[in-house]
Amino acid sequence: MTALLHRNLRAALPTAMRGEGQYLIDAEGKRYLDGCGGAAVSCVGHNHPQVIAAIQEQVARLAYAHTTFFTNEPAEALAQTLIARAPEGFGKGRVAFVGSGSEAMEVALKLARQYFVEKGELRRTRFIGRRMGYHGNTLGALSVGGHALRRAPYAPMLMDTSLIPPCFAYRFKQPEESEEAYGLRVADELEAEILRVGADTVAAFVAEPVVGATTGCVPAVPGYFKRIREICDRYGVLFIADEVMCGMGRTGTMFASEFEGVAPDLITCGKGLGAGYQPIGAALASAKVVAAIEHGSGLLWNGHTYMSHAVACAGALAVLQVIDGENLIACVRQRGDELRRALEARFAQHPHVGDIRGRGLFQAIELVRDRDSKEPFPRTLGLAGKIKAHAQADGLICYPAQGTADGENGDHIILAPAYTVATAHIEEMADKLDAAVRASLDGS
Repeated sequence: MTALLHRNLRAALPTAMRGEGQYLIDAEGKRYLDGCGGAAVSCVGHNHPQVIAAIQEQVARLAYAHTTFFTNEPAEALAQTLIARAPEGFGKGRVAFVGSGSEAMEVALKLARQYFVEKGELRRTRFIGRRMGYHGNTLGALSVGGHALRRAPYAPMLMDTSLIPPCFAYRFKQPEESEEAYGLRVADELEAEILRVGADTVAAFVAEPVVGATTGCVPAVPGYFKRIREICDRYGVLFIADEVMCGMGRTGTMFASEFEGVAPDLITCGKGLGAGYQPIGAALASAKVVAAIEHGSGLLWNGHTYMSHAVACAGALAVLQVIDGENLIACVRQRGDELRRALEARFAQHPHVGDIRGRGLFQAIELVRDRDSKEPFPRTLGLAGKIKAHAQADGLICYPAQGTADGENGDHIILAPAYTVATAHIEEMADKLDAAVRASLDGS
């Protein structure tokens, strides 16, 4: 009998006992290849000695000091490291460290509001997100996300936000459209919504540079985010880039926005920032946002008890040092190409795999009932969950999700292994996923 409030109160889970590089080991000694890093979290593998040593050293020296009284060395060093690597416009920016990606999004939303209050633009209270996007599980984060199934139980409690169409070419590009034309068309939906609700009422637009959990590793088409940036600038709207899942090297650049050639005003990070060794999220504020606060009240209105936690920041700093020291972002690009080729070798002609997509070590397959029409499998079939179960039974952890096609129906599987993954692991991953897909479809 358990006293733990599990995600599924009817499920009996194996107990994870230890991690070794690419593998997790349960209480029975069974080894599982961690093909998704949990939720794209474990980016430097399990049990990395450099990260463990940094955490041990810090906790022996200082575990916690409240940020109304003190700063601490790991938090200051981590902030400097992130700002030095951040896109243009962040050179005199600052960082807030919290306990998760969802908290980081809450900080970003509140910073956006504070920015406009400090400037005297009090009517700017509205946020615009995208349908089929996801930004976290707190009420504010859910409000700006478009994950229909996760929003539904809490809908009466959520902020009034606008949701525009996603940039999801596989599903929504018209046959006669080029990718560029499609991208400009859906980006212009932002301008239309800003004008509809009133340009002086909109605080920020929120989007993932590569959409993760809801649609499965969907990058925007070329030119989309440049048009988004132009529209935000035209109407004085802030752009919040949610890089909690796709950032920190996961898609082949330290910040996912770099690939798009745009600079957001606020960036949220998490998951790969701490690589699972300690809970941590971060909200980066550009110099423009920081300047409005410095020249206004000079106060951060949004504080958390565990902000800038010394041990969490020490662990995250060590993770970034490992990424740099072991040249892991170059590995992400190389192994990402290998992972894509491995998936294409097994699924490119599969009758029930409609799309293989992603960037870097953030790749997904979308399952369809019919390749030509892109008809999804019905949600009631639970196909993604079946694939997850078959894969785990065979010793592979992969990330399943539903709602890919329309917010309710449709299935995808994400692979997001550690940046230290080897070619042999990629082949094992692809083979076991192939077997799990076949077993799940045979039994459906």
